Amino acid sequence: MNMDPAPYPIGTPGTPWGEAERARWRTLQRRQRSYEAEVLNVIERLRPRFDVQQYGQLNYGDKRFPLMAIRSRDWRDELPVVLVTGGVHGYETSGVHGALQFVERHAADYAGRVNLLVAPCISPWAYERIHRWNAHAVDPNRSFLENSPAEESAALLQLVAPVRERVLLHIDLHETTDTDESEFRPALAARDGKPYEPCGIPDGFYLVDDSKHPQPAFQQAVIEAVEKITHIAPADDNGEIIGSPVVAKGVIQYPLTELGLCAGMTKARYKTTTEVYPDSARATPEQCNTAQVAAVCAAIDYALAHR
Repeated sequence: MNMDPAPYPIGTPGTPWGEAERARWRTLQRRQRSYEAEVLNVIERLRPRFDVQQYGQLNYGDKRFPLMAIRSRDWRDELPVVLVTGGVHGYETSGVHGALQFVERHAADYAGRVNLLVAPCISPWAYERIHRWNAHAVDPNRSFLENSPAEESAALLQLVAPVRERVLLHIDLHETTDTDESEFRPALAARDGKPYEPCGIPDGFYLVDDSKHPQPAFQQAVIEAVEKITHIAPADDNGEIIGSPVVAKGVIQYPLTELGLCAGMTKARYKTTTEVYPDSARATPEQCNTAQVAAVCAAIDYALAHR
């Protein structure tokens, strides 16, 4: 029996997409939620307590998306900088709301100890369409590069540039979902003219460390904090998570900077990418948000204790 997956409905197998295929893909993306109502309105509530900055604007068709960051009000140049990012992939909901929840409930705990810079929703067009890519079918999380092909990534790079050398910690909040396997990986293979190879979805939370500058004790401190909230993804039968060897409980490694990943955009000593699994039967949306918050707090606490 032929078990090969059906070809992706856009493009010709084996042939990378051109502009016509990208345009057709774009027509299939439907707005499913509101960046203004769910993100911008929350940020507005934070203005009395934090400095709020617009660091760019995306213009897609007739829609305008202001790109917003939240800063410590008591910013002092002698303090280390902590960078928290979410929503690089717009469909990863708890990355966005976990970042906002951290600011609302816990950022004040670090006043006078660190300078916080939080960009909670880097890809608002994709947030509204619950998608991984931007409107040009480009993945912002492979685009943190010089002359970036993604406006979302270029804007964040410009925002962070003045403090890039002073970032002590960068934690980038993500999710791994069932749609990675049902939609996003097949779409990626079709876009690039490559065969689709199923990878499987890990059930639970995990972290991605920097293979060039690993910090195993830091990663484990974050895992231990999150484990009190939600379960940690086990290795598969090959000792891997999403095709990468598990180097410690719930931890894999990527060369973050070389791949153009958001977590590799600074020279921070401590950097990590979180991956929550919201489709697990053992996790709720609130648990996922809380797990992201716990990860941020544990990461800051460790970085401050081991400067």
